[in-house]
Amino acid sequence: MITVEEAEKIILAQIKDYGTEAVPFEQALGHVLSEDLKADRDLPPYNRVTMDGIAIAYKAIEQGISTFTIKATQAAGDKPVDIEEARECVEIMTGAALPSTVDTIIRYEDLEIKEGVARLIVTNIKQGQNIHQKAKDKKKGDVVAAANQYVTPAIISLASSVGKVELFVKKLPKMMIISSGDELVDVADNPSTYQIRRSNNYTIKAILKQQGLEADMLHIPDDPEVTKQQIAHCLQKYDVILLSGGISMGKFDYIPQALEDMAVNKLFYKVQQRPGKPFWFGKHDNGTLVFAFPGNPVATFMCMHRYFLLWLKATLGLPAKQPVYAQLANDYTFLPLLKYFLQVKLNFTAQGILLATPIEGNGSGDFVNLADTDAFMELPLERNDFKAGEVFKVHLFKSV
Repeated sequence: MITVEEAEKIILAQIKDYGTEAVPFEQALGHVLSEDLKADRDLPPYNRVTMDGIAIAYKAIEQGISTFTIKATQAAGDKPVDIEEARECVEIMTGAALPSTVDTIIRYEDLEIKEGVARLIVTNIKQGQNIHQKAKDKKKGDVVAAANQYVTPAIISLASSVGKVELFVKKLPKMMIISSGDELVDVADNPSTYQIRRSNNYTIKAILKQQGLEADMLHIPDDPEVTKQQIAHCLQKYDVILLSGGISMGKFDYIPQALEDMAVNKLFYKVQQRPGKPFWFGKHDNGTLVFAFPGNPVATFMCMHRYFLLWLKATLGLPAKQPVYAQLANDYTFLPLLKYFLQVKLNFTAQGILLATPIEGNGSGDFVNLADTDAFMELPLERNDFKAGEVFKVHLFKSV
């Protein structure tokens, strides 16, 4: 049995580049950018007016001029209109290109306009005010969004601004989710007294969907030959297989033997943790990875967040985030010599301290608590007693 840290190291040693693909920019949301986005021209591309009002030459202010004749009105997108005298101005709208003969914008709120004449009603005019200077944000060729980050609505906006109709993004691995066991029936079925509905596969699918991943699902009955055949098929077709259940020591847990028969190299089995102790991880000769989680719902949920998402983000080239820490709200005792992932509710105090309140459940099979908690607090295995006020790492699965 290995430690959590050893399991993490082994999993992260199996990151793989699945290549890139071009997708229409409006369909790229949630993908990971694989190229730097660069400005195709200066941003802004011209001296841009940022307030509705009039455009003047500041030298007029220096000369004591406070009344201006409106020569023309210029809207955004219009060809710039130049003035010829200091006493002239151009009535101009937000977004318009600044004419070359003016250098200052005075907003409507600071003016009185009557019969084609604009008169200043304020005195605190600054040269160059209310103008967004050309190339102030970025110059042509500058990077506006670096690679290796999720495509967000802000990046969609940038892509459209620089004319990138297609974005190169990281390809996502092909995923298969496998559940097993004759005691599991479909969600729409009415289970007998001794059966339960399948939920872990839908849990895994939902977690993947949050990461922009689609996955196929398969349920395998408790039959050794069928198990072997289905595993063999999936190993040839998918990059990653996510199994839930059927990997313990029971008489009807046929998956470990099927994986061994199919030449999947076991990289570890069992981790010093609760929940999720009987966690199996391996790799086929063709590179397909197998994450085989325990069948208990909380164990599957925790392992997905603690291990799989860590691997996925590393595989996609996303930079590692700084860990999040929280202060334990109450004393807590956990006796087995295992690293414990404690379900907690998170709240900020008035002093800005992230506080974690333990929510006691009824073991790894009690998935109801997951709806009422925000994170797992990772408690070290070297200890049994944990005191209120101590700070430990937390793994968030819900926004707080």
